Amino acid sequence: MNENLRKKLPIIEHTKVWLSISLILIVIAVGATLIRGLNYGIDFVGGSVITIDLHQTFDTKDIKKITDSFDKSADITYTGKQKHEVVISTKASLNNRQQKKLFSKFQTKYHLDKKDLVSVENITASVGAETSRNTIIASIVAVVLMLVYITIRFEFYFGLSAVLALVHDIVIVIGVYALFQIQVNSPFIAAILTILGYSINDTIVVFDRIRENEGLLGISTEAELDNLVDISITQTMRRSINTVATTLVAIVALYIFAVDAIRDFALPLIVGIASGCYSSIFVASPLWVIFQKKSARSKFNSTSQKRRNRQRSKRRHVEKIEV
Repeated sequence: MNENLRKKLPIIEHTKVWLSISLILIVIAVGATLIRGLNYGIDFVGGSVITIDLHQTFDTKDIKKITDSFDKSADITYTGKQKHEVVISTKASLNNRQQKKLFSKFQTKYHLDKKDLVSVENITASVGAETSRNTIIASIVAVVLMLVYITIRFEFYFGLSAVLALVHDIVIVIGVYALFQIQVNSPFIAAILTILGYSINDTIVVFDRIRENEGLLGISTEAELDNLVDISITQTMRRSINTVATTLVAIVALYIFAVDAIRDFALPLIVGIASGCYSSIFVASPLWVIFQKKSARSKFNSTSQKRRNRQRSKRRHVEKIEV
């Protein structure tokens, strides 16, 4: 037997442990979401975006002292090559009088002219509702298409296991947003789609190896089914860990050295990619094994598979007699 087919880690044997860890994380995430709620940003609830050219670099604390009297949850970022333009995003929709009053305070502090008010944009709640609806639709369509694709390429239970692993990752990431009260804005959509893509790719690599090894090892008994998945995960584990480790190095560097807006994007991405790696190894494949054993219509329990198992058993019996 190939040496790679002898090496294996006892993953399936500890399925209850892996699923218990996932269940605890999901309970924490759902609890945080229900108790603390999500901190929806301006992209989802509407508000005002005001850009002012200060002609100098600025301290966010100084800007907050001005904006707090209008909206204490205002988001402060910068734009421009020299980072001289401050972008103020308020969840409260400021009317013309409030906008003029806000700008006049900046004029007094930074000695600005009227032309330094670069732009004022009001985002209505209806736009936010449309963004929310489109985000949900896009995520559902992506997950359903993944299920169809994996079912066609592999089989239905591979697709179902992969989709449940994706849901596991998304729930945990949403829990991180709720726990740390990170603003749910446009970067949230990018983070979710990035995690979906990363996690499904990692899962498919493991499933592909299971399919390859199935032709070599067969799955006549439940023990052989466990053995097949353990060997396949072991063969792909180094690849999965190395890939996620190198990816996390880049994202952690962004989290440490980037501005606050990028950090808010990087933190859930770190958690999501780590969760995606975990679910690919310890959730998706063990779930597939459970479906194979429990479902009467699974590949493991199909009539054709049982016929192949009987034929394989007969061949082994004959080989044993010849020896």
